[in-house]
Amino acid sequence: MPYEIKTDKFSGPLDKLLELIEEKKMEITTISLAEVTADFLDYLKSLAEESKHPSVIADFVVVASRLLLIKSKNLLPSLELSNEEEADIKDLESRLKIYKEYKIASINIGKEWNKNKQSFSREFLSNMPAVFCPPSKLTIEELEASICKVVSDLQKLVPEKQSIRKVVITVKEKMEELMLRFTEGANHNFCDLSCQKSKMEVIMIFLAILHLLRDRIIEAKQDGQFSDIIINKKQD
Repeated sequence: MPYEIKTDKFSGPLDKLLELIEEKKMEITTISLAEVTADFLDYLKSLAEESKHPSVIADFVVVASRLLLIKSKNLLPSLELSNEEEADIKDLESRLKIYKEYKIASINIGKEWNKNKQSFSREFLSNMPAVFCPPSKLTIEELEASICKVVSDLQKLVPEKQSIRKVVITVKEKMEELMLRFTEGANHNFCDLSCQKSKMEVIMIFLAILHLLRDRIIEAKQDGQFSDIIINKKQD
């Protein structure tokens, strides 16, 4: 997940989350994360209204979903979470703490860099801690190669970006699909219509049925509690 995005008017999700917690002068805990959820969602809404790039909004949505999970757990202590959900909460908390340390370090490094000071090492100081004393025969090319290796090793710690293809299903599409089915047969049942469908698609099918019932295009009946729903097209 790319958190490095930052401009004069915009910062990445972790940076904004840390800013909200620091404004309330709170330590990074699940309680503080629950406290700033509403503020984070308001900020996400403002980003959406400004029509930011979808990939940027997606990063904020991922963090927002975890915050909502934390908020729900905070409001409903009896709420049971899966191992994956518990891991997501701990992951966000630990990432934020690490991010805070890096942010503090980057500010300090920036201050030192802007001082434009130079330092010169001496061999007799080479055994002292925090003193850099390169070998006398070290070349610039070798030093550059070493730095590149360190950067490469750090990049391995960054999670790989994953592309997720999400299929958008609309109620209108499902309504049209149901009407097409009625041209093939007079009666259908909900179990057959939703068989081997994803959870989202089942929800869309159910909403499509409700819409068609409201418009009095179809009729539905259920013989008993939790029994299958029988659907047929209403006769003109």
